[in-house]
Amino acid sequence: MMAKLRITYRKSAIGYTERQKATIKALGFRKLNQTVEQEDSPAIRGMISKVEHLVDVEEVK
Repeated sequence: MMAKLRITYRKSAIGYTERQKATIKALGFRKLNQTVEQEDSPAIRGMISKVEHLVDVEEVK
């Protein structure tokens, strides 16, 4: 079983590029301060790295 990541959308994407807004949506966020759990994979890690200034990430056991 792969590890999971708990990702929380902390800062609004308003004023950032459309691409970053699309990444926030693709991670599954609809509202600010929402938390989602995603499987830990290189694709998800890459998406997080592009918007790491907007989100908080923690690993879930």
